[in-house]
Amino acid sequence: MHKFVSPVTIWFGEGTVAKLREECERFRAKRVAVFSDPGVVKAGLTERVEEVLREANIAYTVYDRIVAEPPLAVADEAVAYVRSEGADLIIALGGGSTLDLAKAAAVVSQNEGNVADYLNLTGKKTFLQRGIPKILLPTTAGTGSEVTDIAVFSLETTKDVITHPYLLADVAIVDPAFTYGLPPRVTAASGVDALTHAVEAYVSVNATRLTDTLALEAMERISKYLRTAVWNGNDREARREMAWGSLMAGLAFYNAGVSGVHALAYPVGGLFHVPHGESNSVLLPYVFEYIFPSCMEKVANIAGAMGVRRTGDSVREAALSAIRGMHELIEDVGLPSSMAAYGIGEQDLDRLAADAMKQTRLLARSPKPYRLEDIRRIYERALAGRS
Repeated sequence: MHKFVSPVTIWFGEGTVAKLREECERFRAKRVAVFSDPGVVKAGLTERVEEVLREANIAYTVYDRIVAEPPLAVADEAVAYVRSEGADLIIALGGGSTLDLAKAAAVVSQNEGNVADYLNLTGKKTFLQRGIPKILLPTTAGTGSEVTDIAVFSLETTKDVITHPYLLADVAIVDPAFTYGLPPRVTAASGVDALTHAVEAYVSVNATRLTDTLALEAMERISKYLRTAVWNGNDREARREMAWGSLMAGLAFYNAGVSGVHALAYPVGGLFHVPHGESNSVLLPYVFEYIFPSCMEKVANIAGAMGVRRTGDSVREAALSAIRGMHELIEDVGLPSSMAAYGIGEQDLDRLAADAMKQTRLLARSPKPYRLEDIRRIYERALAGRS
């Protein structure tokens, strides 16, 4: 028996931001809170959203007190804002942090307590109310947040999430035009994040035929177009294909789940303030070096989807080719291949490993079990870098 969940409505394509009006009218919105970060506002990307709302005579306010990798204090401030404004719809335009904050604020604001009360590892409360509707528009091709029910928050030394069906978007509008101006480093990190979603979903113990199909297609598009999107950001075909790849990877991992890469990345991001996409990127091939014996056929298939030339005739050699392809893609888009680039040293590994072991929700989806010593060994490899 398999289950597949996605937002009720997904719009895709250049110009689909225009669909905001009919969606707002469908929800009979009277007062909209537009969530966006200062960089997106400064770039003028919110102007198209505001124009649609003005044309529809819908009152709105813009909330831009959003930071990347948001801590709980920032999340609680967003919740308080929605409560005080009496918003009946949230439109979020931005990267994963903006979309995550909007999802959490839409639901927590209509329930008791604050964000910490609903965290996966330590929260004690359960949502009783669905919250207000939310329309999510990503400006990066990477996080997949527009099609998941997950909101990630930074703690002192690691990260934790709220995950609940109520956080799922009512409408996702994926307009690749919003990604045209992304700088190379952000394009690279978000793109490898999307690839990580696809490959982890594909090898997850919860994978299905449907998630496998989406994941393989996502890998193919991302591997083919990410380099171009990074180094020739004006290439609209590359931007469009990356948006497709990110969307499909998001749908795949939302249903099949991610695992070891994310579990090990959360402490790296929390302790050293490494952006989420980069913390995934620097660990991705090293985690797959560890797990590939447990899912060798699938990792060999990843090589094919990524367009990597297979060395040798055996399945094992093909699987190792996939890992080599991951290393090469990360290097080609200019991201670090060693944790040392982020100021991490040997003295940090025990603490990182202990924190990663706490991510039981993620580790349980791995095709190969993790022990503390296994995780520390992966961190050691990621610290040493590619030989």
